[in-house]
Amino acid sequence: MLKVEGIFTEYPNERGQIVKAAQDVSFEVPQGQFFTLLGPSGCGKTTTLRSIAGLERPRAGEISVNDRIVYSATKNVFIAPNRRGFGMVFQSYAIWPHMNVFQNAAFPLEVGDRRLSRKLIRDKVERVLAAVQLDRLADREATKLSGGQQQRLALARALVMEPQLLLLDEPLSNLDAKLREQMRFELKRLQRELRITTVYVTHDQSEALALSHAIAVMSEGHIQQIGTPQEIYER
Repeated sequence: MLKVEGIFTEYPNERGQIVKAAQDVSFEVPQGQFFTLLGPSGCGKTTTLRSIAGLERPRAGEISVNDRIVYSATKNVFIAPNRRGFGMVFQSYAIWPHMNVFQNAAFPLEVGDRRLSRKLIRDKVERVLAAVQLDRLADREATKLSGGQQQRLALARALVMEPQLLLLDEPLSNLDAKLREQMRFELKRLQRELRITTVYVTHDQSEALALSHAIAVMSEGHIQQIGTPQEIYER
């Protein structure tokens, strides 16, 4: 479903030196799978995710989703992030503080290319808020939510577009240990229920092992190993 082939992403640091963030990164994610990029800070996992999202432009390689090329160096294709139709959740929740829970979740539908009726928007938002268990808080100001609730709202906002691909960049790292474990189960349940193809970035091994169908272990810009959680754990 997602195919990443030979991605090289580099950028200059504040001293003008070239940082080789992702080097010859290749992997495939089948439909409905939860795929994790696992590795320490600076290993290139977030850069790889941002390249898929279109927030970084690699200098070489190709990225396609359902056989639709969204980036290709050789074919000179680069589809803008907002035209890719992917859902993305960042480490910082990026919740709109001047909107309530319902308005935050509805926002992507209201500014999207497709003109949707008020009723259809309400139906979609109510369904996604119920999925993340925020339906009773629809009228609450977003800033009055707890950290875990804000994280679930960020997830709802990404899911409401019914994206073919969901990209998650360390979304649980700002939560305390107990809440993080709770959200892990929540995330796994949602992903399995909705069967959304997901690419997840984390440095937390137990998180990767608990959530994933497959894991790519990264180090210094390269993928060292790809396997199931059991394969990675045992070897």
